[in-house]
Amino acid sequence: MKFALNSNLRPLQMALLGSMTVVAVGFAGSAMAENRVTYKSAKAGTSYYQMGVELAQAMKEGTNGDVIVTLEESQGSVQNVMEAPSRKGNYVFTTPPSLVAAAENSKGAFEKKPDEKYKEIRALFPIPSLTMHFVTREDAGIKSFEDMAGKNILVGKGTFSANEGTKYLNLFGLDGKVNLANVELNNAVPALKNKQIDAFVTAGSFPSPNVIEAAASLPIHVLSMSDDQVKQTGAARAVIPANTYNGQTEEIVTTSLPVIAYTTTEMDDGTAYTLTKTFWEQRDKMAGNAPWWNGVTPEMLMNVSGKMHPGALKYYAEKGIEVPATAK
Repeated sequence: MKFALNSNLRPLQMALLGSMTVVAVGFAGSAMAENRVTYKSAKAGTSYYQMGVELAQAMKEGTNGDVIVTLEESQGSVQNVMEAPSRKGNYVFTTPPSLVAAAENSKGAFEKKPDEKYKEIRALFPIPSLTMHFVTREDAGIKSFEDMAGKNILVGKGTFSANEGTKYLNLFGLDGKVNLANVELNNAVPALKNKQIDAFVTAGSFPSPNVIEAAASLPIHVLSMSDDQVKQTGAARAVIPANTYNGQTEEIVTTSLPVIAYTTTEMDDGTAYTLTKTFWEQRDKMAGNAPWWNGVTPEMLMNVSGKMHPGALKYYAEKGIEVPATAK
């Protein structure tokens, strides 16, 4: 009887097992289709955090929801790099290439925390650069760096723009000739408007939100550097197009610090390829909503330090986009 019972049920059991297998495969396919990525960039409320929001939305739309990007707040680029050796899976972070080089060679901030796993960092694609802005009140009469002598200048403290701003003032012969204002950078626009300061220094992708705010509040002038001054800084030359800011009728020559989106060898080639491909396919759409993406071009890949991820290299090879020989 027992054998007969099993025989009678066998067709039904097989049918049920078949259905369960289809359902299981369906769930597995669904789980595999959704690829989760952690993106770590900057502090909430900053322009770079906002870029992360835009990038996450672009990835979701560009892959029909197959790639889901989760943003993590960061204290800065150094932290982003320092976390790379310990992060598993699809960890994407932003940083200037110079910090990756420093980490790989145990220099600077990484001298006391060396780790061989820094050599497993891989580049994906560029994002808007940190562009230097020297913003002055129109009525302060500052048309060149030399005109800053005797003026009240806000450079801030402990930030990239503060360090670079101070460096540039010294390089251009203004060491000890300007009054450095004791005002926080987030109060720069009110201080400029109330004539507490004559100028402030800020770094951000253009158009920079605080420069937009300043230009909307009062007549301003953003200083342009000569080619010799750009060479003195040792930084990459950047051009802010005319009409980027209210009242700006000419292009502004300045400098910038490239910023790259990196991952590690923990990411598989397929995911890296999809992220890179989707980024470039969505770039124009992102630029339509946020103009700072207009400044991102394939030529910026030449700023990459270290190796590129094989998945990203596959995309660039397909499109005939040049990358540094050292990145392959």
